[in-house]
Amino acid sequence: MFNFFKKNNSISENEDKKEEKSKSFWNFSFENLKKTISNTTQNLVENVVSSVEEEEEFDDFILDDMEDLLIKADLGVNLASSITDKLRKQTKVKPSQIKSFLKEEFTGILKSAGDSELNYDEGKLNIYFITGVNGAGKTTLIAKLANNFRLSGKKVLLAAGDTFRAAAEEQLDIWATRAQVDIVRKDGIDAAAVVFDAVKKAQNEDYDVLLIDTAGRLHNKRNLMEELNKIKSVIDKLAPENLKESILVLDANTGQNGLSQAKLFSEAVNLTSVALTKLDGSAKGGIIIAIAKEFSLPVKLIGVGEKIEDLKLFNPDDFINALFEKK
Repeated sequence: MFNFFKKNNSISENEDKKEEKSKSFWNFSFENLKKTISNTTQNLVENVVSSVEEEEEFDDFILDDMEDLLIKADLGVNLASSITDKLRKQTKVKPSQIKSFLKEEFTGILKSAGDSELNYDEGKLNIYFITGVNGAGKTTLIAKLANNFRLSGKKVLLAAGDTFRAAAEEQLDIWATRAQVDIVRKDGIDAAAVVFDAVKKAQNEDYDVLLIDTAGRLHNKRNLMEELNKIKSVIDKLAPENLKESILVLDANTGQNGLSQAKLFSEAVNLTSVALTKLDGSAKGGIIIAIAKEFSLPVKLIGVGEKIEDLKLFNPDDFINALFEKK
């Protein structure tokens, strides 16, 4: 389990302070979470609730309007239809109870998608395979994740596996310097060869964490899948037991387009989780619930700002409570 903060009786005062500092980077206060997702709350909860709760009974006209609002709030057509169909087939839930009904539905969906805790094995090499389209914030997320791991006392290595996008290796190299972590960068060679060298280095030099960047081009789906499969084959050959997560990075502002991206990368890689970037200020955070429902993929990380420390662990209970708490 991902728990860097378990204390031992011999910890020194300086180590204790370092531990508290690292916790402050990973943790996210409830009030800050409420502010971060306030636009999503308005879009996904308040608009829907206000359109329904004053009605005496549900009818087809009311539910059709509600379905449209849920779709516009980026739940996706399938999930929005599923929720309203459930209301059509029952008589117990009244419009005045719609907020409680939605809260229960969303909670169940997030919980059924799987554990939201980032997988990590203490004392072993932990490999994180990072995928996503260009522009989703993949490279920046890797840097933030590397920074948080380092602040937690871990030895971190980056693999510059995006050898397709112009200047991708240079960008990751700059971020590695900022995060004060190491990098394997070999411009102009096959991405799988870069990953091979990175895995070998991580094994031989006792790294705790290896973060692998990958290309995210979509215009040639076949080449993308072939490259991701080659990288995955390298990991499976050299260190299959060390691959802890295959993470899809999604930009919160893509909304329902995130569903098609999740489908594409699920076909190429055995995804285990999602990291949602640029959640701060976005009204499209409902995509978290849509992806959990469609693909049974838990969100484990959220990007909440531009600073290197602005990456937080996702807690589904806190997310739902913040989403539905009265302003």
